[in-house]
Amino acid sequence: MNGSHNLSALFGRILLSLIFVLSGFQKITQFAGTAGYMEHMGVPMAYPALVLTIMVEFGCGMMVLLGFKTRLAAGIIFLWFIPVTIIFHVNPWRQGQDAMINMIMYMKNLSIMGGLLLLASYGPGAFSIDGDGRAA
Repeated sequence: MNGSHNLSALFGRILLSLIFVLSGFQKITQFAGTAGYMEHMGVPMAYPALVLTIMVEFGCGMMVLLGFKTRLAAGIIFLWFIPVTIIFHVNPWRQGQDAMINMIMYMKNLSIMGGLLLLASYGPGAFSIDGDGRAA
């Protein structure tokens, strides 16, 4: 990877990780409300599921941000995103404006999953804990 590719990889990691780090932090600070929403959406064992969600979103999101075990973290988030997308955004019974918002959120998740697969495949670049710090 040359210097501009490594810089692009750094900024891409930062942008991709923000949604997970911020969402995970929000779930930490609003734990009870988030658990209640998850129960309302039919998530079994909402409290343990929320703890796992925080670990994936905040923990793996920070790993991606820093470029530490990036491929593994991106793979974990990708796999976690599959049931999340199905539970929260694949709902054929929703209609009207709610259905349109649901479809947008579904497509957003698919796009993020594509970015995670690219990150898992190509790695974090040199400007990361995983990289050697050199702009090749």
